[in-house]
Amino acid sequence: MLFTRILKPDPPIADKGRVSTLAHPAMTAARTAEAAAPGAVEPDRFSYADRPSGPVPRWDGAESDLARVGRKTTSSRGRGLHGQLVQQLGQMIVSGDLGADRPLVPEEIGQRFEVSRTVVRESLRVLEAKGLVSARPNVGTRVRPVGDWNLLDPDIIEWRAFGPQRDEQRRELFELRWAIEPLAARLAAGHGREDVQQRLAEMAEIMGHAAAQGDLITFSRADAELHGLVLQMAGNRMLEHLSGIVASALQVSGGPATACERPSDSSVGVHVRLVEALGTGDGTAAEAAMRALLTVHPDVEHAVPAPREH
Repeated sequence: MLFTRILKPDPPIADKGRVSTLAHPAMTAARTAEAAAPGAVEPDRFSYADRPSGPVPRWDGAESDLARVGRKTTSSRGRGLHGQLVQQLGQMIVSGDLGADRPLVPEEIGQRFEVSRTVVRESLRVLEAKGLVSARPNVGTRVRPVGDWNLLDPDIIEWRAFGPQRDEQRRELFELRWAIEPLAARLAAGHGREDVQQRLAEMAEIMGHAAAQGDLITFSRADAELHGLVLQMAGNRMLEHLSGIVASALQVSGGPATACERPSDSSVGVHVRLVEALGTGDGTAAEAAMRALLTVHPDVEHAVPAPREH
């Protein structure tokens, strides 16, 4: 089966010898940017509001060295045409537009998206690393079933969270966070280095100022780093490895099932209590504060996992 038959057809165009790029604005934008500034790094996909001045800790949009510890992913963001093609194909696979066992012919992908063989080859390698496709001699590249996907990959989390499986993805993320974050908070209490504890306090303070200004982006970024640091402080490398997953869960929020409450005094207050408990070594209080954060919004009460009937 040809790849072009799988895709939704493009609208008619005058020159039938070429595939229109109007249906793919992201690819067109990436191509234009690369042509205008070869080798330039794409800006962060999230914009940032003006930061408070004076003694308030500043959030400059860059991850701290602490926040990067243990975060190793196969993310494709910020890589021009290569990254855009990974996004396009990944979203199509996750949404079901390209079903399991469908063949992906590199030559046809290149023609469809007007990219080189090198871009197609590297993009398919990234998708293979994520478990979305498999390449075998004499068989070619085919889409793999959902059971083979790396569902903890941040890109796949995002694609599922904004695709047809959004409700299921957000429920699963919430259940994962409910299972691991309270335990991580208990383990982390009293075990953070001075610089880590200071960073936690700064994140809580930034969240407070962001809440007062209604700055959701700054609030959510600081929130994601704070939760990631808690996992890294737990002293369990497997939990630490999940810090990037929690950050992804917070960033793809769009409903209370994956995020802490929208910027508010009550949410900030619970974060402050969490940071204080971590600093004093009170594991019970830290665990309770984390559970409170995961249920601080009344709409998530029904989502708290209950024992299943056998």
